Amino acid sequence: MKQIKIIMDTNVLYSGLYSSKGASFRILRALSENRIMLVISTALLFEYEDVLKRNKRKLGLSNHDIDVILDNICGFSEHPQIHFLWRPFLSDPKDDHILELAVASGVQTIVTYNIRHFRNIEQFGIRAIKPQKLLEEMK
Repeated sequence: MKQIKIIMDTNVLYSGLYSSKGASFRILRALSENRIMLVISTALLFEYEDVLKRNKRKLGLSNHDIDVILDNICGFSEHPQIHFLWRPFLSDPKDDHILELAVASGVQTIVTYNIRHFRNIEQFGIRAIKPQKLLEEMK
């Protein structure tokens, strides 16, 4: 089976840690099984950390648990260097760093629940899809 490279938006990580019943959790499992290669940047890792630690009570996790999760994500991921900026481009400027990461790394798929935040990225050869769509394509 071919490994798929993706960029995972923070909402997918949060959802996968919040519930073990949905598509986001299955994506985290596929990541741990080496069926998905996650590509991250320092900015995205800090965003993961910020959102998870702000919501640690809802997630039932401690700061230590979150640090271990993020360490594992780093271990399962590629970390390309970003030498250019495409900002501003997206309707939500907080998501521009995700587009920059996709362009810099050559990753063609961003997995997110916020598809509308990633309009017009097709001109970069990149698409935004929901977690369920990725799982369907992996079958």
